[in-house]
Amino acid sequence: MNTIYSINGPVVKVRDTKDFQMLEMVYVGNRRLIGEVIGVTSELTTIQVYEGTSGLTVGEPVTPTGAQMSVTLGPGIISNMFDGIERPLKELGRKTGAFIEDGTEVSSIDMEKQYDVTVTVSVGDSLSSGQIYATCPETEIVQHRCMLSPYIKGGKVTYTAPNGRYRVGDTVVKIDCDGEETELSLCQKWPIRTPRPIAKRLPLTRPLITGQRIIDTVVPVAKGGAAAIPGGFGTGKTMTQHQLAKWCDADIIVYIGCGERGNEMTQVLEEFSELIDPKTQRPLTDRTVLIANTSNMPVAAREASIYTGITLAEYYRDMGYHIAIMADSTSRWAEALREISGRLEEMPAEEGFPAYLPSRLSEFYERAGYVNTLSGKEGSVTIIGAVSPQGSDFSEPVTQNTKRFVRCFWALDKSLAYARHYPAINWTMSYSEYNDDLSDYYNKNVAPDFMDKKLRISNILHEETNLMEIVKLMGADVLPDDQKLLIETARVVRVGFLQQNAYHKDDTYVPLKKQYLMMNIILSLYEKAKEALSHKVLVSDIVATGWFEKLIKVKYDIPNDKPEMFDGYEKEMQGDFARLIAQQAEN
Repeated sequence: MNTIYSINGPVVKVRDTKDFQMLEMVYVGNRRLIGEVIGVTSELTTIQVYEGTSGLTVGEPVTPTGAQMSVTLGPGIISNMFDGIERPLKELGRKTGAFIEDGTEVSSIDMEKQYDVTVTVSVGDSLSSGQIYATCPETEIVQHRCMLSPYIKGGKVTYTAPNGRYRVGDTVVKIDCDGEETELSLCQKWPIRTPRPIAKRLPLTRPLITGQRIIDTVVPVAKGGAAAIPGGFGTGKTMTQHQLAKWCDADIIVYIGCGERGNEMTQVLEEFSELIDPKTQRPLTDRTVLIANTSNMPVAAREASIYTGITLAEYYRDMGYHIAIMADSTSRWAEALREISGRLEEMPAEEGFPAYLPSRLSEFYERAGYVNTLSGKEGSVTIIGAVSPQGSDFSEPVTQNTKRFVRCFWALDKSLAYARHYPAINWTMSYSEYNDDLSDYYNKNVAPDFMDKKLRISNILHEETNLMEIVKLMGADVLPDDQKLLIETARVVRVGFLQQNAYHKDDTYVPLKKQYLMMNIILSLYEKAKEALSHKVLVSDIVATGWFEKLIKVKYDIPNDKPEMFDGYEKEMQGDFARLIAQQAEN
């Protein structure tokens, strides 16, 4: 019998055995704690334990399972809340109370619940890997599509159950695989560290529409892309991710609270259960999966939670859905890697992180993508990862390595957050490499000159940043009139366009069409003001028209469903500036 030789926190070692294989799931100790083999030599097998090891003693048994660390995939995942290794927290709470006991065994999904199943294949049909053979309504919003596991080669259908109500483990289809009968139920297993196979990767040409102006217009992320939100404490990482989870146009949201504070995860759960999905008028939880591995849970499970979340996302992607993953935060995941690496006595790299930190980050972010699935559908996984650099130092290893593997970087600024400018995304430090890929979509689906307007808005902000250096040194009075005008216009862009109010019914989510019209009228004001300047009108007289303040408030004054009101603003503004120029000519 294999027994424990040494214990160091979540790291357990077994001596003189060849019964274990790399990445195998094992049961550790008399309480049968869940563990995973992470190192094998001729003398020692090293295991990381995903539960608390308090009370574990040398000599307790370690039992192999012969299978990799896997998750159960089937109906019942959506609207559930799991820990880092896919154990349902509500079920754990019912069994053990508020404090989860180590070694508690529960099924990942409810095996007794029945679903209305429709079998979509017939006897004699050929079924290949990834093809759909049955469907059932998982929630009011999500239809669950049961697919042949990629581990099964496929074959001829020999039996189909009649349509009706079945439990997750019931056999609904049988196939003949090279003379061997294989029974198919509504669920399957998949190892969390292995990406699910696809037919083909597709180019990223569609944006993930979020309704947040600074994201959709200035630094967009593509559907199937990867973005990072780095920011120090209190800059609004979690709040920004909440907004994206509520409003982005993904079909399903996977929210991973990785090392987060327990009260924050409680807030997420309560908010999501109360929020109504604007597209379906159903609770948002009907299309959300929550993975909660709070900061007081075992550190090894925090490392696994990222892989659990991405595997669930890939499973629903293979059904033909578009998934958005909110990982909050990858810094605390990296800290879990560092702690386990230290206990393994590995040689540390920069700031104590293991040398393989970059490769682990790349493994995670590379699982994003817009793909053709094995079933012939299109699906995507978009990853939005929060990074928590200590002291807002973006030069630390996790932030710097994350920048290597994402093409969209939303840098949160402490000074903006403290000034109550939300989202606190700094427009000069942030960037998106998806702009060129998405330009055709914006120009075709919103307006032919959308990208041109966006570039002009960005240039105004960039020029203002340069001018503010002079203003700080010498004051605004030394600037010529055209530069004073640019600073006034940039203020309208910053406060009226980039700043957004999550608590206002028309400003919490803004359609792309209104975003374009807001840019258009701001640029129109700038052009008319420059024309007035050329007719010797003073900057103070231009500002006195009140149009700069009026356009700052346009986000509140014009409802999202009344874009025609912009035409009235345009005509009124044209008349005011014409009168201003005429008065100057008379003087």
